[in-house]
Amino acid sequence: MHRGKLALLGGSPAGPVPADPHPSFSRRALRRAMDLLERGMTVGLGKHHPIIREAEDRVARWQKVKHCMVVSSGHAALQCALIGLEVGPGDEVITTPYSWGASTSCILHCGAIPVFTDVDASTGLMDPATIEPLVTRRTRAILAVHIHGQPADMPAILRAARKRSLAVIEDGSQAHGAEIRGKRVGRFGDAAGFSCMGFKLLGTAEAGYLVTPREDVYWKAALCSQHMGRSPDPGFPSSLRPYADSLVYSYRLSPVTAVLLSEQIKKVDREIAGRRRNVEELRRRMRGLECLSIPELPPGFVASYYTLSLNFDEERAGISRDTFLEALNAEGVAAGCYVPSPIPRWERLRTKGYRGPRTPWTENLLRAGIDYRSMSFPGCDEKVRRAVDMDWNYVRRAPGRMARLAGIFARIEEHLPELRDWELRRQSRAAATPRGRARPSRREVLR
Repeated sequence: MHRGKLALLGGSPAGPVPADPHPSFSRRALRRAMDLLERGMTVGLGKHHPIIREAEDRVARWQKVKHCMVVSSGHAALQCALIGLEVGPGDEVITTPYSWGASTSCILHCGAIPVFTDVDASTGLMDPATIEPLVTRRTRAILAVHIHGQPADMPAILRAARKRSLAVIEDGSQAHGAEIRGKRVGRFGDAAGFSCMGFKLLGTAEAGYLVTPREDVYWKAALCSQHMGRSPDPGFPSSLRPYADSLVYSYRLSPVTAVLLSEQIKKVDREIAGRRRNVEELRRRMRGLECLSIPELPPGFVASYYTLSLNFDEERAGISRDTFLEALNAEGVAAGCYVPSPIPRWERLRTKGYRGPRTPWTENLLRAGIDYRSMSFPGCDEKVRRAVDMDWNYVRRAPGRMARLAGIFARIEEHLPELRDWELRRQSRAAATPRGRARPSRREVLR
């Protein structure tokens, strides 16, 4: 283990601990993409294009779902799911406050009203026990998010949905391949949206896909998001033909990206297996640490680890989470807080006293009588306060690198007394600084 002072206190950094290159592309993938570019085949308007069909067939087989539509992003996929379920203005959709903004903005962009549950303070996943009190006569759907690659409790969420005949949408953008009792996420609800942009587990450039077991959801989503609603495709319903036109969101995917998706999916299982093995190795090596832990999932719930979200115990450590992050980043280990605060507290969801640029949704929220600032989310607040989040592109088995990471965590824990003194000195200096000149503590935010 690296000895001496912590880097934050004037010593030499112990890191970095480099991850594997991600996304990486096979020679075949690059050749196929280059061939399309050389031939000028950059536009595909539906399944009648062989490259689009290939990508959708491959994803559908891998997800074990009947219908797949490739789209331009994960956000597009989620909005397509809502459109396919005919969620629209005035409808309420129950979702989570602990997520990337796309799982809320897709609801807003349909004219619907997000209604927020609380989350489990350890995992950040939707707390199913907080769903039922939120259901009203306007509730149409539940949108669950598999955050950090961890599967949400879909059996419990489905039970809550069935009681009130609600549709269920899964946001699997960070959780390709995550499982619940052997069943992959994306197969539990009425529809699911996934992101395949470059940082994601199934990484391409910018892409996403919708999967659904329901043919009606697929075609209604296509009608509003694809060129001419995909009306030239085989199987287009005659009942929808009078409504096929170009009044659509342009969410189609280029064949150049689609071919990357077809090739990347061949190796995603192997890479996810590597991510899992490395987390378990790190968990084993972290035994004995008192202030930092990896969340535990219920039996049968298996994460795929897009990112690794650990929990820091401020009370036991005697320093703030932000001071721990500063020490960790100074050692060369990039970490931060992925969700800066509960989404309903974000400025552009304010309905009272909002002074920013006009949004497409503020008036909808006002008409619905929404005041998110009056609501409490204790589990989400706790998760945000404790989270230490890391990109997790360790796709090859790496016991040596996991040992180094665990060693850096242990090294910081060994130096907690010095960090407490450092934090107290900084607080004293801040208190002595004239009002208005104090500098905020640094917070590294993950991309």
